[in-house]
Amino acid sequence: MADKFDVIVIGAGPGGYVAAIRAAQLGLKAACVEKWIGKEGNVVHGGTCLNVGCIPSKALLEASNKFVEAKHDFDDMGIYARDVTMDVKKMMARKDKIVKNLTGGISGLFKANGVTAIEGTGKVVSGKQVEVTDLDGNTTTYDADNIVIAAGSVPVEIPPTPLTEGLIVDSTGALEFQETPKRLGVIGAGVIGLELGSVWNRLGSEVTVLEAMDSFLPMVDTAIAKETQKLLKKQGLDIKLGARVTGSESKGEEVVVKYTDANGEQEMTFDKLIVCVGRRPYTKGVIADGVALSWASVALSSLTTSAAPTCRAFTPSVTVYAVRCWRTKRLKKASWWRTSSLATKPR
Repeated sequence: MADKFDVIVIGAGPGGYVAAIRAAQLGLKAACVEKWIGKEGNVVHGGTCLNVGCIPSKALLEASNKFVEAKHDFDDMGIYARDVTMDVKKMMARKDKIVKNLTGGISGLFKANGVTAIEGTGKVVSGKQVEVTDLDGNTTTYDADNIVIAAGSVPVEIPPTPLTEGLIVDSTGALEFQETPKRLGVIGAGVIGLELGSVWNRLGSEVTVLEAMDSFLPMVDTAIAKETQKLLKKQGLDIKLGARVTGSESKGEEVVVKYTDANGEQEMTFDKLIVCVGRRPYTKGVIADGVALSWASVALSSLTTSAAPTCRAFTPSVTVYAVRCWRTKRLKKASWWRTSSLATKPR
């Protein structure tokens, strides 16, 4: 048996690493388990957000925006740039450098705050034990008074468009294109799909977005959604609402997508296809068979106490919520804890 911890967090994404650091700051002996392998072959922290989500996509958005500004907007300032081109491979290298710097920063934060970083795949094997399988296949079991499951999420795949190497990709694959596709299809007009479509449209792709729903960004304020749709159409995105994808066929270096809309059966041909229809909680292998832990908390996007009283499961939207539930004697003794918002009862 290895060391015992007050809390073990499974997953070092924005939910997990913040929870582990906060727990350590509040006086708990904390560890964080992570299995994500970076491009250099070593374990990296940051989860989806830092590695293949928010951070790399924003790096590409910034680069593509500067490209458009240089081509079209500098003249008004008296700056004349001619024959502006984009080196996509160099843009990707910059993106990778940004990701490396930020993920490395989390390792530094762990050391500074006394969080033990454990490399490997974590699994809850009982109410108070976590089994970790390292990169060599060796297993170690750790005891913990509290366990936070912050395993994150993965892209949703749909049967009509099975992923293929380099042709039909998810959001992760769309961050690795080495050249600008001439015709780009995006399935899903959510935040991720629109963001990626915007990047490649700025760089010269003819982008078509196929959205099954009849309304645009229904989850946001109506006025904001309306203005966003206007801006994206002005930018050049062809957004087709009420277009339900029914099938796809790869033909060499092209993919033919079939969909139905108000006019019946339609099809379009693309050089690349990005599937962005949402994300689902990652649960594979996180909990051993027979362990009583419900994932309802993840579906509800809130923290709930499971049937195993020492286990918590949560999403990044409630990062510190797990820590708020740990009313240890050490915390209650601290005057700042009694007067802080963390000491209040969660609503």
